[in-house]
Amino acid sequence: MELDPTLPVLNQTWLSLGPGTFVLLGVPGMEALHAWLSVPVCLLYLAALVVNTLLLGLVAADKALQRPMYQLLGLLAAADLVLATSTVRKALAVLWGLSGEISFQSCLAQLFVAHVAFTAESLVLLAMAMDRYVAICQPLRYGALMTLRVVGIMAVAAVTRGACVMAPPVALLQRTALLWAAGPAPHLL
Repeated sequence: MELDPTLPVLNQTWLSLGPGTFVLLGVPGMEALHAWLSVPVCLLYLAALVVNTLLLGLVAADKALQRPMYQLLGLLAAADLVLATSTVRKALAVLWGLSGEISFQSCLAQLFVAHVAFTAESLVLLAMAMDRYVAICQPLRYGALMTLRVVGIMAVAAVTRGACVMAPPVALLQRTALLWAAGPAPHLL
């Protein structure tokens, strides 16, 4: 007596890590214009990449730019690069018709990275305002208060703050998706 060869295929258990994939439509009602809409998006993305990379290279290479004000500007450029790269690539893929879906895990990762970068960018802007305030109101103490070490601490604090703000919602979304994939609880039936 032989076993049916389709039985192992039907008996497999799949671990679902979310509701599957989301369908991305682009701009509904303007599907014919997606190629034209992608041109300015692509040009702005390329401009952001070139300018921010150039700015980071200049701040890193020139010794005259190794001051806190320029280091903060470099942090702002890095946050802008991360923010643009985490979102625009998928938008361009949708507009060009290369990818019309995104998995739940990819969507959560994109959500997390974009919001952490946005939160870090806002804290870097706050640090830049504080830097200029100290430079104007306390010019004699500026060198002692605003050092490269302080800028490094601000950078770590910016990313840590963003991650701490976004980790709970992403974890709750992941948990909700796992519960949703498991089906309704027996006491709810």
